[in-house]
Amino acid sequence: MSAALIPESKLPSLGTTIFTQMSALAQQHQAINLSQGFPDFDGPDYLKQRLAHHVSQGANQYAPMTGVAPLRQAIAEKTAALYGWQPDADHEVTVTAGATEALFAAISALVRPGDEVICFDPSYDSYAPAVTLAGGVLKRLALQPPTFKVDWMQFAQLLSDRTRMVILNTPHNPSATVWQRDDFQQLWQAIATREIYVLSDEVYEHICFAREGHASVLAHPQLRQRAIAVSSFGKTFHMTGWKVGYCVAPAALSAEVRKVHQYLTFSVNTPAQLAIADMLQQQPQHWRSLSDFYRDRRDHFINALAASRFDVLPCEGTYFLLADYRAISYQDDVSFCRWLTEHVGVAAIPLSVFCAESFPHTLIRLCFAKQEMTLDIAAERLCQL
Repeated sequence: MSAALIPESKLPSLGTTIFTQMSALAQQHQAINLSQGFPDFDGPDYLKQRLAHHVSQGANQYAPMTGVAPLRQAIAEKTAALYGWQPDADHEVTVTAGATEALFAAISALVRPGDEVICFDPSYDSYAPAVTLAGGVLKRLALQPPTFKVDWMQFAQLLSDRTRMVILNTPHNPSATVWQRDDFQQLWQAIATREIYVLSDEVYEHICFAREGHASVLAHPQLRQRAIAVSSFGKTFHMTGWKVGYCVAPAALSAEVRKVHQYLTFSVNTPAQLAIADMLQQQPQHWRSLSDFYRDRRDHFINALAASRFDVLPCEGTYFLLADYRAISYQDDVSFCRWLTEHVGVAAIPLSVFCAESFPHTLIRLCFAKQEMTLDIAAERLCQL
């Protein structure tokens, strides 16, 4: 008998994520990487200077489990400025190791074995594994292109006595659509009489191009009493490698999330938290102007693709575009993305990987959080198809 023990996997259907695969393929073929969602430019100089300052001043030991006080207070004040309601910095704001940790901690804290969780497909790939590990059952509501709007009658039909949580994402990755205030009202009407929590993934809250601006669950007086809103400083400050995020939730929900958080990561690195607090307090114009910054990137890339045979779908938020390649190829989207990387020199993400069940489509996701020169070279290659 072999001495090696091979565990029975808790996530048997999962392997390396498509994002890791496509980034590795892009590196192998020296392709322009428009697949994984990270900028190819650096964050603000002031933020880096403040990080160096706090490191040099000795702020290098454990931070408080919930986050350093100046950052939690700055988050509370920013929330008030944006959504007309200020959470309690001590009891309703928790700093996490990126938004993904906040999502995992929230699901782990609230979902019990056998509970049903509703999410909207296409959906970010971290939701399903977290629900599975918590013993929950994920029920997916497919959003149909090109609008990806929620069918609220279908949603109501998915609700049951076992529904414990609804996970939403706005601005939405990968469809680049956004929820309106009416969507949150429709959600409230559907769940008001049920004991259902809401997990609102709002990591692109400052990258929203809708005329009405970003609609947050925190701006809805009833929903925010049973909701956890998650955001990401990596997205806001172009520093995805810092892995600093946060969640805002009522005190009772925050207490449960913190129970998981304290044994998952305990705390987030101290000097980065202090630097971000300084950035929020001293240079709020950065996050206030972020939508304009990325709108320019979006428009530049769309214009550069105008001569191509891709059909670019509307983009209301995030730093992603969806493009339809049906005029170019009959390949499925995974095969097309691999071919695009290997033979054209541009890496993209197939939409089907965000869905439990593939429905016939020819859509790929392209990231435009890149320098204009990068986008121009990528567009030139794509226009040759």
